[in-house]
Amino acid sequence: MTLAIIVADRDRTTQPLLAAEALRKAAAARGLTPPIEVRVSGAVLGAIDPAVTPDVLLLVGDVAPEGAPQAGRWLRADIDAVLQDAGAVLTRALEQETKASAGADRPTRIVAITSCPTGIAHTFMAAEGLKQGAEKLGHDIRVETQGSVGARDGLTPEEIAAADVVIIAADTQVDVSRFAGKRVLNSPTKPAINDGAALIAKALSEAQLHGATSAAAAAAGGASTATDKPTAAGAGVYKHLMTGVSFMLPFVVAGGLLIALAFAFGGIYAGDQDGTFAHALFQIGAKAAFTLMVPALAGYVAFSIADRPGLAPGMIGGVLASQIGAGFLGGILAGFIAGYAVRYMSRWIRLPRGLEGLKPVLLLPLLGALVTGLAMIYVVGKPTAQALAALTTWLQALQGGGASTLGALLGGMMAVDMGGPVNKAAYAFSTGLLTNGVYGPMAAVMAGGMTPPLGLFLATRLFPARFTAAERESGPATALLGLAFITEGALPFAARDPLRVIPALVAGSATAGAISMAMGAQLRAPHGGIFVALIPNAVSHVFAYGLAIAAGSVVSAFALRGLLRRLA
Repeated sequence: MTLAIIVADRDRTTQPLLAAEALRKAAAARGLTPPIEVRVSGAVLGAIDPAVTPDVLLLVGDVAPEGAPQAGRWLRADIDAVLQDAGAVLTRALEQETKASAGADRPTRIVAITSCPTGIAHTFMAAEGLKQGAEKLGHDIRVETQGSVGARDGLTPEEIAAADVVIIAADTQVDVSRFAGKRVLNSPTKPAINDGAALIAKALSEAQLHGATSAAAAAAGGASTATDKPTAAGAGVYKHLMTGVSFMLPFVVAGGLLIALAFAFGGIYAGDQDGTFAHALFQIGAKAAFTLMVPALAGYVAFSIADRPGLAPGMIGGVLASQIGAGFLGGILAGFIAGYAVRYMSRWIRLPRGLEGLKPVLLLPLLGALVTGLAMIYVVGKPTAQALAALTTWLQALQGGGASTLGALLGGMMAVDMGGPVNKAAYAFSTGLLTNGVYGPMAAVMAGGMTPPLGLFLATRLFPARFTAAERESGPATALLGLAFITEGALPFAARDPLRVIPALVAGSATAGAISMAMGAQLRAPHGGIFVALIPNAVSHVFAYGLAIAAGSVVSAFALRGLLRRLA
């Protein structure tokens, strides 16, 4: 076994040199003469030849793996732990490599997390795809689902420690701090749903080592694998926005349904009936739950970008957006301003090592809140409020052809990628409008999202020759998913023949959305499907709304008959 060592510290010079010498002596005592590279104050001493490929590369201190030589395995150790007992650190590192080599013939151990904005469909479909892929490839896998009811089947520290690779299949930001020192692959949920085996193969070949801080390394016993890649650096605007939406949804659901119940008990003027039960429900829904919607959206967009230091500035910006009248659009802007401001300040502000702890609890929240607050008050707040007011007025005034066109657009978007970015863009737009008392687009979006699975179920019954036996058998389950507003139930059908299935589904969803808007249907809850209709006043024009969904399903079914080839 060949060994190489890199020691680095951006703030100290003497300690890295002493640690390197201690490791040199400890290695010599074991009959080893590894090359040792020391990086201090921009200088590199004893640089390791890039052509060297050791079996084990021990990274000590603040070593960024970028630019380090390739190695069979990377391990990490803390400088202070080395100075206390270099021999013990080296022994632990070598024992870890020996154990890993001894277990080379065992099945590959994989742990994974799946998550999506609503935490209902994609979360569990991705988990099932990964499990099937691992079984196909002969690997062991444990999947933690972070769904709408929280984490299920949580990964234990022992399972994480034993894992060879970690897969994060998520459309929202996931906390990966517990995977420090592990090879991690980040992916959307769609690859896991479409081909879990291919995603697992990609993870085994392309997963990158996730960074471990010195403190984490020391707590782990002085040695572990690591990378210093920022966890949020690869997350795009879409993922940040969907993280905010996922945390906002519970406030929207609770608030909308409580307001609907208030109207059921006290009529449309329930908010004016002081001292009544209906007034209490209205206060909880409209004055409490809805008040927190925009701050939650902004706060968790910022959290997705900048981690915990971004949460307070984002929520403060969200409160200001609500006070100014900028609504959900202002909340989105506040979240991105706070997140990126805190993220870049975290990189630019350098403090002595002993004061670094002040950054996340004092400097970053203070400066982030200041930057975000001033930007909302003096720069973006009022223009955004004016734009939102104009949008609200236009939507409320829509009638006839204009309403039908908007409904067709929103409904059709729900079926374009069934849970993907286009679908979620329509959903986020309509959900945000609930805070401004605009409920028609939400009804069109839910109708458009329910139609694809229902249309497919209807087609499997009316035109069975155009579907496989397995598809016909899964028809009733697909219908139940449609009734629950889980559009992803249509994905297995679309995966077989997307160029024919998706246009048919888009046609039906656009029809449902257009009829819903034209009939004036309004929906106060952003999820729940047909079951929301059981709650008084949650859906207006219930029968017209049901007609819209039925018409869209019929259009999709007959479009599928015309586009799909007969299989038998």
